[in-house]
This record gives sequence, C-alpha cells and structure tokens, in this order.
Amino acid sequence: MKIAVVGTGYVGLVLGACFAENGNAVVCVDKDGSKIATLNAGGMPIYEPGLEEMVRHNRHEERLRFTTDLASAVHDSAIVFIAVGTPQGEDGSADLAHVLGVARDLGRAMNTYTVVVDKSTVPVGTAQKVRETIAKETTQPFSVVSNPEFLKQGAAIEDFMKPDRVVIGIEEKDDRAAAVMRELYGPFTRTGAPILIMSTASAELCKYAANSILATRISFMNEIANVCELVGADVDEVRRAIGADRRIGTSFLFPGVGYGGSCFPKDVKALLKSAQDHGYDFGILSAVEAANEKQKQRLVEKMEGHFKDLRGKTIALWGLAFKPRTDDMREAPAIEIIETLLQRGATVRAYDPAAGPVAKRLFDGRIAVCEKSYDALSGADALAIVTEWNEFREPDFAKMRSLLRAPIVFDGRNIYSPEQMRALGFTYFSIGR
Repeated sequence: MKIAVVGTGYVGLVLGACFAENGNAVVCVDKDGSKIATLNAGGMPIYEPGLEEMVRHNRHEERLRFTTDLASAVHDSAIVFIAVGTPQGEDGSADLAHVLGVARDLGRAMNTYTVVVDKSTVPVGTAQKVRETIAKETTQPFSVVSNPEFLKQGAAIEDFMKPDRVVIGIEEKDDRAAAVMRELYGPFTRTGAPILIMSTASAELCKYAANSILATRISFMNEIANVCELVGADVDEVRRAIGADRRIGTSFLFPGVGYGGSCFPKDVKALLKSAQDHGYDFGILSAVEAANEKQKQRLVEKMEGHFKDLRGKTIALWGLAFKPRTDDMREAPAIEIIETLLQRGATVRAYDPAAGPVAKRLFDGRIAVCEKSYDALSGADALAIVTEWNEFREPDFAKMRSLLRAPIVFDGRNIYSPEQMRALGFTYFSIGR
C-alpha cells in the first residue's frame, strides 16, 4: 500500500518504519525542515532500540522516504496517518491545533478517495472534528478512522510488529475504510491478535483508558509500598502474592519513584479533563495523579531522614530517563528529584546511558552530567538510583564503595537485595522494604 505519515516524532517515525518494513511504500512528512534534513542524511531525531537500523534499511530499499512537501505525499498515498503532537494545555486538555491544522491541509491536497487515520492520542470527538475540518476544504470522498497506538518506549518496534490488538474506529457502516484498514494490518496480526472494529468514540477512549489503568496500578503499588514501610511488611512479598492471582497478574506492580514520560501523565490529565467537561468527577483518577506526584518526593524524603540536612551534600544519580531504553525525560521523576535536591542545597552528579545529552540541555550546567556511571560516584555522599537500566543491576560494589564518600544507596527501583547490600557494608534504603 502507499502510505503517508504526517509527523516524524516518536509515533510517526516508528509507524512509518514498521509499515515500510512490511513492504509498503511510505513517505513521512514533517514541516520541520531540519528534522527532515537530519533523517535524509541518515541521522535520527529520537532514541529507540532498533529503529535506526530499520529506517536505514528501508531507505536503502527505497520503501521509506522523508519530505516537507505534504501535498505531494497526499497525492501519492491512499492512506494518510496523522501522527502529530497533542500537547497538554494549561487546563490538562489535549491541544488539537496541530491535528486540525494537518486535517485542513489534507483536505486542500486531496485529489482522490483517501483514508485519513488519527494516530495521535486524541480525546473523544476528535474524529468528527477532523471530518468537519477536511469537508470544508474538499469535495473529494474520504474516510476518517481512529487508530490509537499502544507502543511502549524502549520496545516500540516489537509492540508494533507483534501487537496485542489493533483498534480501528470507523464511522457507522464505513465498510470501505474498514476493509482498507483490515488489509493494512492483516500481516501484523497473522498470529491471532484481534483487529477490533468499533466506533470512533470508543477507539478514541481506548488509549486514555489503557494508560490510565496502568497508571492506577503503579500508583496503587506505590501506596502499598508506603504502607509496607509503616507496618513492617515487604512490598516484594506482597507483590508476588497478589501478582500470582490470575485476575490481577504481574505487570505494573513494581513500586518506585512514580511514573513519567510523554503518555501516562498527559493522558491521565486529558481523561480527567474530558470527564470534567462532561460533568463527571473521576475521583479514582484524581487520586492516582496525586499519589504519583507525592511519590516523586519519596527518595528525597528518605535522604532528608538520613542526612537531616542536604546542604553541602553531593548526591550521585543513576538514571535520568523516565524508563530504561529511552532518552525521553518528559515528566521523568528524576527532574523533580533533582530540582528538590538543588533547592535543598545539594550538588548533583548524574549519569544515564541514553539521556545525558537531554539532561545537559534541560539543566543547563546546574548539575554535572557524567559520561560514565562510576564517574558520577566520585566524592559523592550517596547514590540514588532513579531509573532501572540493566547496567545498574550488577555493578562493581567494591568500586562503588571506594568512590563514594560513604557507602550509602537510596534505591528508588528496588533493584538490589537489602540483605545483600547490608552484607556488602552499604547503608541501604529502598521502597516498601
């Protein structure tokens, strides 16, 4: 199939590369000329394992190309995906200016029947707004489809190529669009993953509902961990027991320093705002958000409990990205932890395998961003672990002790055993244990 993807951000670039990998002819469009120039020169604007190799391969095979010319891309394509940003407004709502701006431009460029697919995360009712916007600009026939993405950063390619499910929202009785989308996603679902055809409203709500329930599990387990500390229980033992219940399962039950990233915080806020706009008080989700904000301070609270005064202390920080296998620091707990440490008068030396350049831009010289993990430990009064990268799991503990001013570790991801750390001579703090 001939496909255009408007937007070369995280979703758009993964989408385009994966469709091209399956043999489709894909053109990715972006109004940012510098980003397109970078992609055409073989560079990558984002970090995602395996994506650079996939983009390079499909460009070489001439199945994937990049341009700023939206009109020509639309003329050459039967399906056009809208994959532009929906930034959070001050009131928590999703800003649809970019989505509707693209819809307007698509309408002006159409010269034949086109399936327009909302891939951006958008609130209920967006498909209708996109349809109305396009209809003002064209007399050509077209369909509007909602097709939410369920990609995990760090595993986006596998998620796309082997989806749990594909959600397709169509307008009533639009059999033509449904057939196109079934054909497009057929190769990705040969192992039995369902293609779920539903209304656009249901499809639009699916993404918010999925991310919100995952965020709820995280906040719930963080609250359980805090209770464990008060009553003398071990959250790992509690987690294993409840995770063995088939009704609950094991995913998203690990306590820590709170969730972050480009999806969970924004989508929780957007669903809260959407519910509010319709006169509904979504109390559980409000509590999830409040619990997450509070949890981001737990590690600093433990530091203050130990040191009493953080002024003049140097804290080494391992992990800056909101999760492993990405350089994304949007809403990362590390940001709030670092800002609080700086406010308390501490000095921060940080390391992350991927997010170092992002942190340098973000903090602009206010912290030391180290090139190697052990460099961050040199002369530090304690180590705080904020992101559970694999390379932190089995470090040289003797080297850690020799570099730290005192063998103190605040583990925000529970990657070490308390018994092991005590045996190695560390003063060790974790979450819920």
